[in-house]
Amino acid sequence: MAKVGSVNRNNRRKALVIKFAGKRARLHAIAVDESASQEERFAARIKLAALPRNSAPIRVRNRCEVTGRPRGFYRKLKMSRIALRELASAGMIPGMTKSSW
Repeated sequence: MAKVGSVNRNNRRKALVIKFAGKRARLHAIAVDESASQEERFAARIKLAALPRNSAPIRVRNRCEVTGRPRGFYRKLKMSRIALRELASAGMIPGMTKSSW
């Protein structure tokens, strides 16, 4: 199990990303728009930089939904390799069996 604080911090980051997604997208669109004036683009970049750092999607860490482990993460299943193996061995994942030879 991961530290509870690390998982909670990551969950707060996810919430901030969702909260500021629209504003961040609008400002980014203005900042990269070639038809806008130089002053407008610069002002958009300043406003974008003023947003909270944790509202950037890159700051969110992929973590296992079961254990909170940050490494060995399968995006498709949203869990770590260890949790996946345990659930597969227990027969909890349909169509997946643990290989042994």
